[in-house]
Amino acid sequence: MTPAAEGGAEGAIFAGGMPAGASGGTDAGVVASSGTSAGAGSSKEGRRAAAGRRLRALDGLRLIAALAVCAYHYAGRGGDIAHAWGASAHTLFPTLSGPFSYGCLGVQLFFVISGFVICMSGWGRTPRAFAASRAARLLPAYWIAILLITAVFALPWVPFRPVSPSDLLTNLTMLQMPVGASRVLGVCWTLWAELRFYLLFALFVLWRGAGRRQVLTFCVLWTAAAVMADGSHQPLLKLVLMPEYAPFFVGGMGLYLVHRFGHDAASWSVVAVGWLLGQHYAVSEMVAPRTAHVFHHRGQLTVIALVTLSFAAVAVVTLTPVSRVDWRWLTTAGALTYPFYLVHEHLGWVLIDALRHDLPGGARPPAWAVLLGCAASMLLLAWLLHVLVERPLTPRIRRALLKSAGPPTPARSGSGPSTPARRPQRADNRAMRQRNGEKPVDAGGAGGKTPRPRQARTSGR
Repeated sequence: MTPAAEGGAEGAIFAGGMPAGASGGTDAGVVASSGTSAGAGSSKEGRRAAAGRRLRALDGLRLIAALAVCAYHYAGRGGDIAHAWGASAHTLFPTLSGPFSYGCLGVQLFFVISGFVICMSGWGRTPRAFAASRAARLLPAYWIAILLITAVFALPWVPFRPVSPSDLLTNLTMLQMPVGASRVLGVCWTLWAELRFYLLFALFVLWRGAGRRQVLTFCVLWTAAAVMADGSHQPLLKLVLMPEYAPFFVGGMGLYLVHRFGHDAASWSVVAVGWLLGQHYAVSEMVAPRTAHVFHHRGQLTVIALVTLSFAAVAVVTLTPVSRVDWRWLTTAGALTYPFYLVHEHLGWVLIDALRHDLPGGARPPAWAVLLGCAASMLLLAWLLHVLVERPLTPRIRRALLKSAGPPTPARSGSGPSTPARRPQRADNRAMRQRNGEKPVDAGGAGGKTPRPRQARTSGR
């Protein structure tokens, strides 16, 4: 809708991870930086064996979610896509249009995955390294998608119009939503939700050093604050705390704690509360009253089932033997997810309109062929963006950001008790005072004076 090593997993649809040492330095796989799946047990040996294992199945799940969103945009709604088709999707796909209308729930699945992977990626990273990784991962493909879609919409024969130059420049910041600029990408609202999640996670988890206690505390406090923000009806609180999306991010973080530390009541409670609140907000947003005029009336039980499936799918691909699937093509599939998500909707409108109206001789291929061909074309374009843009630019931008920020500071980990800093050696203190022109300090005194001997303390005091 980011593991301890640089270049590691990068979360959700917006953050396909990359195993360390992968070609080109791009993020192309989700790596289990530490911990173990439930199937590996909770022993230290099992966690060590699981460390560094790629979660390729999670990459595949991300692509499935992206294709679900694509199905919704192409044949599960009305609006601009109906103008591109020249008819309603109900007419063109009478059997598929209803099920495809549920494809928008792929975004909720992305948010669960993001909670898992961003939590994994933050372990052992400083906020600065995390921010550099996020910016380097998100911005190159995003900038190219913004410019490409604007250029295509500016063509005289394309029936869609680009945004104003000022709004185009604003879109390059990813902050067009809060400042009220027109959006180049219809899907950018999910990026805005992700950015707020990254900020909250960096401020309240990474700043102190990621650890089990810190993440659990953050999940509990964010959930409570989000619910209260929803009840307060204060726009600013709802903007910051995202009550409608927080349960999905929180549920993903809870699943990561289970993945890393094994089964325990606290982590599973976080997951359960995320699921219970998540289904509530999904039903509230996506199930319209029967009297409302909508493209398709979604069923409440179906929405609940799909939200449940989203949580269950992430659990299966990270906590069971499925997490050990080692099909390399899944990593490639995951690498295509983010650029595909960026370009598929608006460029899909243009391609569908051209194939349905502008072919020589008035030919009009079947709607199903256009649907499949358009999705395949967007996947091909996503592959080109990944190879030509993300692979060369992502590692360069990351290195430039880290270099410009100065020498790295060691990341703090909250997984264990903090180690107090050592006190300076007495000899070092004496040398420092001498450099400052002070008199040397004797073993027990101050300012060169001989201290009075202390009276011995007796055990009967």
